[in-house]
Amino acid sequence: MLVAHSRNRKAGTTDAAIANVLRGVSPDRLRAFVDMLAFPRHYVAERKANVRARDLLLKLLHGFGYKLLLQGSYDNIVATASDAAEGPYVLLGAHYDSVPGSPGADDNGSAVAVCLECARLLQENDVGSAMIVLFNREEDGLLGSSEFVAHLAAAPWTVEEAHIFEMVGFCNRAAGSQRMPPGLPGIAAPDVGDFLALLANRHSNAVAENLLRLATAYIPQFPILALKMYLGIEKYFGHLLRSDHAPFWKAGIASIMWTDTSEFRNPHYHCGSDTPDTLDYGFLSQVAKLALARVAFTDMARLMTSIYPRI
Repeated sequence: MLVAHSRNRKAGTTDAAIANVLRGVSPDRLRAFVDMLAFPRHYVAERKANVRARDLLLKLLHGFGYKLLLQGSYDNIVATASDAAEGPYVLLGAHYDSVPGSPGADDNGSAVAVCLECARLLQENDVGSAMIVLFNREEDGLLGSSEFVAHLAAAPWTVEEAHIFEMVGFCNRAAGSQRMPPGLPGIAAPDVGDFLALLANRHSNAVAENLLRLATAYIPQFPILALKMYLGIEKYFGHLLRSDHAPFWKAGIASIMWTDTSEFRNPHYHCGSDTPDTLDYGFLSQVAKLALARVAFTDMARLMTSIYPRI
């Protein structure tokens, strides 16, 4: 395992087109998206509310101009640009269910809000290489994402890399506010909970490195830590396999899990107090900007490859 920090990366050059996309990120819109979903919505315990959440998300994504599909047995929401081909796509994903009795603002309304804000701005700026997937039943053992990945081989599109957002809106700048999951060998991290954490494995470590460099270029004041794992070691640490990135890792698909570290920072984890007023929307905005930078960077790289193919 290796911890890499954005502050140790050289600032690269910025692209004006990418910077322009990032300027559109709105903390107020992110707050509105979190507010919209801030009600308990467990798939079984609050079935009607879960359906309500699904329908709200479908309506919003349809309004942005996406082609929509309800995938699988548990109503995963798949959104692609209406004129897009089969990919390969950069997948931006989050689960939209909550645990019973919790409004789920951070878990996982914050992550859904990032996906929605990215979806809005990608459409407005005609960046078509992303797929938005909102999974259901993460809180019941990753059922939605597991079914999605299991059916990828027969799907009409391909996924090149997946970015899974799991609780990305809580920030605490007080000393001692950050803890680490137990049992991680030789991992030194700050004790202040003001950073975004990225989890990567052998299939996605290169993507994590690119994200660190993009952060240095476009959001230099926002601290990013990437935990890079090698040789399949992640399978021995259950704390690192608790979200919807895990089925992608198991299938050998490059995937990054983005997180504010969940209960190791946020005292409202899985509680009725996980409400919109506890989140930091400036922090959440930076997360959305980094996600947009990765998609826009990938889109531009593909364009350049098509213009100047390798000989």
